[in-house]
Amino acid sequence: MNNQKVIIIGAGLSGLMLAYLLKQKGIQSLVLEANSRIGGRINTITGASGVTIEMGATWFGNLHPTLLSFLDKLEISYFRQYTKGVSLFETMSFVPPQKFEIPDTEEPSYRIQGGTQTLINKLVAEIGVENIATSTKVKSIKEVHNQLELTDTNGNQFFADKVVSTIPPNLLIKTVVFEPNLPEDIVQVAKKTHTWMGESIKFAVEYTTPFWREKNFSGTLFSHASIAQEMYDHSTFDNTGFALKGFLNGGSHKLTLAERQEKVIKQLTCLFGKDAENYLAYHEKVWREEELAFVPYEELVMAHQNNGHITYQKSLYNNKFYFSGAETASINPGYMDGAINAAIHIASQF
Repeated sequence: MNNQKVIIIGAGLSGLMLAYLLKQKGIQSLVLEANSRIGGRINTITGASGVTIEMGATWFGNLHPTLLSFLDKLEISYFRQYTKGVSLFETMSFVPPQKFEIPDTEEPSYRIQGGTQTLINKLVAEIGVENIATSTKVKSIKEVHNQLELTDTNGNQFFADKVVSTIPPNLLIKTVVFEPNLPEDIVQVAKKTHTWMGESIKFAVEYTTPFWREKNFSGTLFSHASIAQEMYDHSTFDNTGFALKGFLNGGSHKLTLAERQEKVIKQLTCLFGKDAENYLAYHEKVWREEELAFVPYEELVMAHQNNGHITYQKSLYNNKFYFSGAETASINPGYMDGAINAAIHIASQF
């Protein structure tokens, strides 16, 4: 039996940021993470050449001031997304792609030097890894007198004065049993709350050289005609590793990995020439297959639907249970900035 003042469910950005903010206030917390990996929907991998590749949350901009402020506070550097050269837009499969250039005056997007995981690692160092329990999947939450009792899938029990769930609401209500039951209005909203990244298929193709730059291509692509619908240059800040990275058509999850890979390379070859065939490695992440991050909806849910809903701003079980996470944020929900804003909102109540 483990007795805590505050338990946070989910070691993604919002959960870790909340633990960090509470520690700043002198409040100790325990973070329970179902996965063996810390970071949630932030997932930086290292390619064969050492290039860092984002399979999860990647970009942010000047409209995300809370995130920018915390990056500065934590002394984490970031850089502008590469967009120089010719960008492409495929409107139809039987016509050549349209060419355009993104002006330098365009509102910039940024990436974190060394990968988004740098932010996660910094927060873990500040919180203390001993305060994070991985491979701990909560299956039930029960109100017991003036505390909440949590039980994980291994049968371990935890007691806390306050519990904060930072996992997507639709995932929470589908995987955790509450006693007494959650109010029905909250359950219905949660079922129709969009899970950011849930339907995304991210891919990256790693190369030894940025051959597209040498041909005056930016690496930016938008397509209504092929498997890769959106793509960008994903080379490292110091240009020691090179890759193209983006999103695949959501319907392609029905294909095999080999089929998706073949279609991607064929598309890139048509766009950039034979050099695209000489790749080091192909990487992808089908987020709908991550059962610890996403469960299917019962009906059609649109992007951002019910994100930041007012019902998530309320506490339950006599101020013992709280919702947090990117989907619950009232400011920039679904984004990293939203995940941090949600954590700030909860921390202010403790």
